[in-house]
Amino acid sequence: MNLIFEAGKYEIIVIGAGHAGCEAALAAARMGCPTLLVTMSVENIALMPCNPSVGGPAKAQLVREIDALGGEMGVNIDKSSIQMRMINTGKGPAVQALRAQADKHEYGREMIKTILGQPGLDLLMAEVVDIEAEEERVKAVVTRTGARYKCRAIVLTTGTYLKGRIIAGEVIFDGGPGNQFPSVRLSDSLRGMGIKLGRFKTGTPPRIDRKTIDFSRMEEQPGDDKPWRFSFISPPPQRQQLSCWLTHSTSETHRIVMENIERAPMFTGVIEGIGTRYCPSFEDKVVRFSHKPSHQLFVEPEGRDTDEMYVQGLNTSLPEDVQIRVLRSIPGLEHVHMIRTGYAIEYDYVIPTQARPTLENKVIAGLFTAGQINGTSGYEEAAAQGLIAGINAALTVQDRAPFMLKRSEAYIGVMIDDLVTKQGNEPYRVLTSRAEYRLLLRQDNADLRLTEMGRAIGLVDDYRWGIFKEKKTLLEKGTHYLQSTTFTSADKEMDCYLASIASAPLRDRTSLWELLRRPEIRVKDLIDCGWFNAEDENVISQIQIQCKYEGYIKKQRDQVLRFEKLESKQIPEDFDYGRVYSLSNEASQKLKEIRPLSIGHASRIAGVTPSDINILLIYMQKRRK
Repeated sequence: MNLIFEAGKYEIIVIGAGHAGCEAALAAARMGCPTLLVTMSVENIALMPCNPSVGGPAKAQLVREIDALGGEMGVNIDKSSIQMRMINTGKGPAVQALRAQADKHEYGREMIKTILGQPGLDLLMAEVVDIEAEEERVKAVVTRTGARYKCRAIVLTTGTYLKGRIIAGEVIFDGGPGNQFPSVRLSDSLRGMGIKLGRFKTGTPPRIDRKTIDFSRMEEQPGDDKPWRFSFISPPPQRQQLSCWLTHSTSETHRIVMENIERAPMFTGVIEGIGTRYCPSFEDKVVRFSHKPSHQLFVEPEGRDTDEMYVQGLNTSLPEDVQIRVLRSIPGLEHVHMIRTGYAIEYDYVIPTQARPTLENKVIAGLFTAGQINGTSGYEEAAAQGLIAGINAALTVQDRAPFMLKRSEAYIGVMIDDLVTKQGNEPYRVLTSRAEYRLLLRQDNADLRLTEMGRAIGLVDDYRWGIFKEKKTLLEKGTHYLQSTTFTSADKEMDCYLASIASAPLRDRTSLWELLRRPEIRVKDLIDCGWFNAEDENVISQIQIQCKYEGYIKKQRDQVLRFEKLESKQIPEDFDYGRVYSLSNEASQKLKEIRPLSIGHASRIAGVTPSDINILLIYMQKRRK
């Protein structure tokens, strides 16, 4: 053990500089707290060790919410994206989601610039091996070299590094993502403080050389022409987009996997940690879905200045020689060169039910946890937790009231409530199905929901606030104009327009707002006809959504009010869940085991989704009748 020496004092220390750590450190510093960000590798700040992308269903909502509160992820991906697409455009606005492919190296470089340029934030390359606490309150951290830094709050964002173990076939060694060093002693320090740890697993696919790919055998997946952006304050992008490519596994691929299944660590008992069901290993998919002749695989660029390509959907811990054979059995990859071997990584995590909704530990005051250390998966989930943990760490040292988001206010609120309430047995991933009020929690209105909260906290600066206020003013003026401008059947121009689009003629005095409710009429149509004036695409889109879904939005707001009464809805002790046939198998099993006392209690059990709760409510109502 090195001699410990006093190295400095900060109000907040953030351990780990992944997506959670970056958001936590920036938030704390921007709120006026002297902050130290400690990382084992400055070069790997905001590393994307798995898929180099941001967004997608539910995840896009998280990114927009981070941005609306004054976080950094949305701004950073707008700077470094190489492709953007809007997902689920054929569905309603509640599930539409923006997805960006990132230049992973540029993403990291841009985040490093932001951190180094942030006043009140110091960066340190070191390994924290011990957390000191006194009278159940954090006091300091100690590095491997013996440097001791005092602090009033700690945000722990160590990702998958705690006792990390890399596994690829028969090859097993201690390591972090991308063959970096693991953090070993910090796990023991946490256990010594009485914190309960679990063991999870995640994985990544092999990376391949672009020059050895036959793209003619694949389906091109270009980006959208529309200049999308995640951040509400980013300028319109001037990016040249790169395409992704779609291919499929084959029966030969599956044969190779099954012939070597006895060498797969997932099935030999070598891997002890539990992985996420929503992103299973490829060999697991082949075994579990043996009736499927093929599986989709997306070949995606990792950046503009590299030939490395990412094979999404091929997460694997099969031996290296088997991985090469699997790759070369896929159309377009017959002569491919593998640059990096896919692998699984096991790691320790802190069981998140030990945390409060602020993400502060219930036993050790001033200790906050965020990201994959809380048993979650995904960059977006990590960043969102990091932001909330950083905010609350700052509020704690400033003796201010904590900041918590309700399930009805944000996807961030849904995720954190799930984490601290439900005893999860697998890595948590945010899903639209987890959000009861997803029509209210759309990606397009995150600023309207949360920017004023961010301003009150002290994270939303004057520039962002000015953009928000201007948008809100335009939205209010536009809505008022549409609701107050009316037409009658005597208006010949309107009568001719409605006839031209086969829309019913006016009988009574009707406002433009009421006309806009008709499925065949859009805001753009009213603008083209000269009945409405608006230029801001975001305002136009927002008006159209609010008008066309007005009735549904009102119903969901009423549901929010009713949600508060769920705790009073008692469930009989002898309730027979087996008679509720529409429940998922997992929900029925968990409900039988736990026997919740109320609907509110049932809604917080891991494995019981919002749709399951709705089914229970309907069944109980019928039973009472």
